[in-house]
Amino acid sequence: MREHEKSIFETVPVLKAIFQLAIPTVFGQIILVIYNMADTFFIGLTGSDAKITAATVCMPAFMFLSAISNLFGVGGSSVICRSYGKRDLERVKHTSAFATWGCLMLTLVYCAFTFLFTDTFLDLLGGKNPLVHEYARRYLLITISIGGLATAMSTFLSHLIRSEGHSLQASIGIMLGGILNIALDPLFMFVLLPSGNEIAGAAIATMLSNLCSLVYFICVLFRQRSHSSLSFRPSMRMFDRRIAMDVLAVGLPACLMTLLENISYAVLDNLMASYGIACQAGLGIAKKINMLAHCMVRGMSQGVLPLIGYNYSARHYRRMRQAVLYSMGISVLLATLCMTCCLLFSHSLVSIFILEEQQLESLNYGSLFLRILCLGGPFSACAYATISFFQATGKGTRSFCLAILRKGILDIPMMFVLNALIPTCGIVMATPITDVICCAISIVLFLAFLRSHRELSAPVTATARETALAAQL
Repeated sequence: MREHEKSIFETVPVLKAIFQLAIPTVFGQIILVIYNMADTFFIGLTGSDAKITAATVCMPAFMFLSAISNLFGVGGSSVICRSYGKRDLERVKHTSAFATWGCLMLTLVYCAFTFLFTDTFLDLLGGKNPLVHEYARRYLLITISIGGLATAMSTFLSHLIRSEGHSLQASIGIMLGGILNIALDPLFMFVLLPSGNEIAGAAIATMLSNLCSLVYFICVLFRQRSHSSLSFRPSMRMFDRRIAMDVLAVGLPACLMTLLENISYAVLDNLMASYGIACQAGLGIAKKINMLAHCMVRGMSQGVLPLIGYNYSARHYRRMRQAVLYSMGISVLLATLCMTCCLLFSHSLVSIFILEEQQLESLNYGSLFLRILCLGGPFSACAYATISFFQATGKGTRSFCLAILRKGILDIPMMFVLNALIPTCGIVMATPITDVICCAISIVLFLAFLRSHRELSAPVTATARETALAAQL
């Protein structure tokens, strides 16, 4: 790690450091959402509810790749930034090797599973309709069975690069993949492939754009190798029990949160399938638009995580607290702005992706579902910031509890209950209600943690910080 990156973690004003680390990540996440929306937009031009639903059904399976990336990427980056804070460069080296090979091997296993059990997997995800199933099958095989390794590894490497303070380079790689996907979508969907193969064209565009993103990250790591302590060379030291436990203690909650989110979406799609394809298509559009607020918050959390972890480990507690509170406030503000836009312009936003004259029923459902889903945005932002704090400081148990509460324990049972009480809309209402409850619990856990660690609440003088730093050196 060079002096410039150290200064961002140690001396640059906190708000400026947050902007330097998080803003590129937020923009990267926005591009990520835009390219997901671009897929939906171009598929929507076909005027087929079945094709829109097929892409929606595959989303949880595709996002499971993110769960694998988070398992080793979030867990590894948390350990790496805390190791930098303690000046333990050997631990950085072995942690990065363990995380890289772990992500690679688990992704290969998942890709093989999707290839061997494609039809059964799609039925579980809500793709039982014969027409939807056939379209979804093509999308799944191309994006996951064939292209899944590039997708998971590119996301994982962005976490690793960000852990050293290179937030801009990490975000450029994410944005590169998104922009390429937007450019390649119409080329493969409407020019190169025959009519009727739009789903396959979208899948090929996604696979190639993620492959280009992976190549970019490899080039960045190669150029920075002389200034970096990251290592990808396998060794027996990388299997050190303490390294594996530390990575998994933080990574498992991050993985589980993404995994349960996907399971929650699959349950949502399955329950909504009983109301017809129009409802499923409208819900799919509403979820993708609502993703914008969540991805901006996720970008803020990912960008600030190294700053929080580094200062926690270096015992710069006042700087750490400022980073947490500032980032949380910005996240809630961004989510509130997104919520306001969705409430005011829901019909216009959904109509971008659905042809009004051909799919009026889908459009009306999508507009209604979007207004319901967006209500949980600010509460979800607060909960996510707290989860990220516990991830950054290595407190896996607390982030694990919040992860399974947010998606799994609360929202899935609530979907069944509300579906019985309020058909159609009740399923969707479970999401914002869960966000409110999880937000309240996360605040209680955060305050309890501060009270139980008095050194985090006590003011830290400049002299104390310098003494602690000198002792580590």
